[in-house]
Amino acid sequence: MDKEEKKSLKKEAKLSNKGEELKNLGAEFKKFIAKGNVLDMAVGVIMGSAFSAIVTAFTNILLSVCTWGVPGGLKGLVTVLPAANSAQAGITGIGQTFASSDITNMTIAYAKSSANVTITADDAAFVQWQTQLKSLYTLHGTNYFYNNSAIIDWGSLLNAIIAFLIIALSLFAIVKTVSSVKANRVAFQAELAKREHDQLLKDHPEIAQKEAEEAAKKNAPAPKAENIVLLEEIRDGIKALNVKEAVK
Repeated sequence: MDKEEKKSLKKEAKLSNKGEELKNLGAEFKKFIAKGNVLDMAVGVIMGSAFSAIVTAFTNILLSVCTWGVPGGLKGLVTVLPAANSAQAGITGIGQTFASSDITNMTIAYAKSSANVTITADDAAFVQWQTQLKSLYTLHGTNYFYNNSAIIDWGSLLNAIIAFLIIALSLFAIVKTVSSVKANRVAFQAELAKREHDQLLKDHPEIAQKEAEEAAKKNAPAPKAENIVLLEEIRDGIKALNVKEAVK
């Protein structure tokens, strides 16, 4: 066999080994995917995502009702902290916050402050200036807040807390329900097995007698060790001698 044939055989052997490794890897992956816990986990993730959307919607409805009298509703529960530096102070002439109803006046003030341009709401450039202003401020409820300001979003905090409580309560109820169903199922299966066993003993007395004998053997006291028996005999002999001496 020349060198070329040896190289060809070695190459074929390597390719065959790689093919076997890929085949085994595919089989292992297929086995892994087919496992019940993996499928259950996938179903759980999908159901959890859908359930999260329901909880979020319910929380928003609940908080909207609870914050009915708050201007801007839940999103209006915001506290802006005083500016600690010029970067947090907002646009000159506007400040850190302004009401959404003042957006027109604030747009005019922004154009004047930024480029010393005087505009009105009817000017063609008004929309462009207003878009720029809205990019610097975020609307929370009925007020705009400067993006660089330190803001405490109480609404988001309440939303997260209530969502957590709803999810925890829902999971607790689900776990309790599943545990109760499993317990009832186990009790039912045990009762069914007991009835079947009782019927079997009723139909076959010899089996009942055999089980009674086995139970009697299990409950019978264990045989005493020889040294214990010997000591008891010595004890009984001493008691008998003592009785005889007392009679004399």
